[in-house]
Amino acid sequence: MSAFFNRCGALAAVVSVASSLLAPVARAEERPQVPLETFFAPATLTEPSLSPSGDKLAVLFHKAGAKSALLVLDLTKGGKASRIAQFADGDIVSLHWVNDRRLIFGVSNVESDWVPQPRLQGMPGLYAVNADGSELLQLVRRNRYQLAGENEAGEKGIAPMISGVSVRLLKVPAARDGEVNEDVLLAVVSNNGQLSPFWLNTRTRTHSFDNFGLTTPASRFFVDSQGQPRLAVVEDAGGVGRLMHRPSSDTTWGPLLSVRAEESHAEITAIDGKGVIYARRYVGADRHATLAKLQFQGSRYQLATVVDVPGFDFVGSVIANTGSGDTEGVRVIHAREATIWKSQQMRAFQAAVDQQLPGLVNRIDCRRCGAPDMVALVTSFSDHDPGRLRVHRAGAERPEDRWLDLGRLLPAVEPGRMASVSFHRIQARDGRDLPVWITRPDQATGPLPAVVLVHGGPWVRGGHWLWKPLQQFLASRGYLVIEPEMRGSLGYGLAHHEAGFKQYGQAMQDDVADALLWAQQAGLADDRACIAGSSYGGYSALMGTVRHPGLYRCVVARAAVADLSLYVEGSFWIRDDISEVAREQDLAKMVGDPRTDAAMIAANSPVKLADRIKVPVLLAYGEADKRVPLAHGKRMRSALKDAGNPPEWVSYPDEVHDSWTLASQLDFARRMEAFLARHLAPR
Repeated sequence: MSAFFNRCGALAAVVSVASSLLAPVARAEERPQVPLETFFAPATLTEPSLSPSGDKLAVLFHKAGAKSALLVLDLTKGGKASRIAQFADGDIVSLHWVNDRRLIFGVSNVESDWVPQPRLQGMPGLYAVNADGSELLQLVRRNRYQLAGENEAGEKGIAPMISGVSVRLLKVPAARDGEVNEDVLLAVVSNNGQLSPFWLNTRTRTHSFDNFGLTTPASRFFVDSQGQPRLAVVEDAGGVGRLMHRPSSDTTWGPLLSVRAEESHAEITAIDGKGVIYARRYVGADRHATLAKLQFQGSRYQLATVVDVPGFDFVGSVIANTGSGDTEGVRVIHAREATIWKSQQMRAFQAAVDQQLPGLVNRIDCRRCGAPDMVALVTSFSDHDPGRLRVHRAGAERPEDRWLDLGRLLPAVEPGRMASVSFHRIQARDGRDLPVWITRPDQATGPLPAVVLVHGGPWVRGGHWLWKPLQQFLASRGYLVIEPEMRGSLGYGLAHHEAGFKQYGQAMQDDVADALLWAQQAGLADDRACIAGSSYGGYSALMGTVRHPGLYRCVVARAAVADLSLYVEGSFWIRDDISEVAREQDLAKMVGDPRTDAAMIAANSPVKLADRIKVPVLLAYGEADKRVPLAHGKRMRSALKDAGNPPEWVSYPDEVHDSWTLASQLDFARRMEAFLARHLAPR
């Protein structure tokens, strides 16, 4: 280890930084509260990306009151930064290196792109630019969904209108030896979800469509490092599809699987440069997902397990070499994130970094991984620390140049003043395994008033071991934050997920209550608790006091599904973004069929049960929300008023379902803070 450590360069500078982050701080009561704005401010640095050679680093820089800027740092010159692109009317998003001298990126008004508005000046879309800021070109017009080319008026760079479609980036191919890549693979997405791939040159803006020999349109492609599709999902009119496979670019397509299309592309996860196919394989009584390789024997295949974390579904990614596309390792998220490296050199480097930066997840992205001239970007984070970026250049001549500290993602956050996140497995009342996440202030002693925070979805994994703004904000105000992964949640096996089918307001709600009861019995929470959440979490918050009266003192529901019949059935008069197919195939199965399950749906719909909600309620909605339209909130407000329990109410013009502007986030957080203080004042 010591020889390898010396070759990588001393970490003394990094150690001193880490020590300062982890140093003891004064007790919370001796210092003023951390300002609310600290928790909800956007990260200063996002989307860091090493160039193919590792000589440069691109990163998005965010400053209050300004749109994001694209910076390129020259790592051979101590990280000297240059601003190469910034727009007055849109934020830069989703950057990718095309080659060592050129990048592509999207431009979007992230705070209002999904809100009806006049077209933004500059036509946000897909752009390309050199690493020195020269040759800035627009490639795709986002708002009108046009391809680069010429329009009828002869305007160079804009193709004729393609109506009813969007454009998706499929792959930035790796350059072949001795070549410089200038092309990217994109696809036009039709209204029915079918893809029409095309190659686009990022300098000339010329494009050409390529179906790669497929005779049937595909709804998804899995592409190798050279931009060649190896797997494609095609489906018939009934939604039953085939997973087509092409071993190499000079062979024909053949069927690999014949299953429902949505199931097939949920199983396949990646394909590397050697054509190795990775898939999720479900094993055990809980049917948790593992990562497996498809091994072919003639026309047949077998699945060989690569990563298995019992009790957790495989969530993560295959780390591919940026040149060859070969597998370098696997990144996996269980209770916390870890990386399994293939080479002994990378395992040793990971161990050296982890030893010098203890208590942190140290995520490594590298070029020439493990080689004497390796360049590695290290992103370090924890439950207390939103993250810090460092770059290691193993081949730098001077030891002091081998580590470059790029700074913290949220400089205003003091890790020493943040709360601890822990993971627990408890038993629900019917014996089912129930994962629970707890965020607890470090300086707290004894039981605390609790906020039971129910995640949205509900078909997602809610908790992770990292820093989260809302949870940390609530903990800073003296609350214990309890996040149950109730049945129906993803991430803990298909059995846990499917146990939530048609259990809205029933067993799913019991799981939420059981998490609070466990925390109280364990001495973590006292008898003061509120229930809160957004989307499904808001629904659960409203149903909490119906299902378990007396357990909660108040309700905070944001963008809450309040009328369950409206949610599963839809309405001609109320527009939302849930398709008829999704309602017929998904909601009917997982929530309830509006015809055969009408009685169950009515018995678990908050708007019909408002007279059983006896505690104070805070309702908040976005007026432009198309997932949970404002009608849900208005109906719930009216029902509570009629029941003699008028809620505190706020609605935000132009806000959509998930991405609220910073101003709206701060306003809602202040309202929530004051509301909780009135009903759960910490002793």
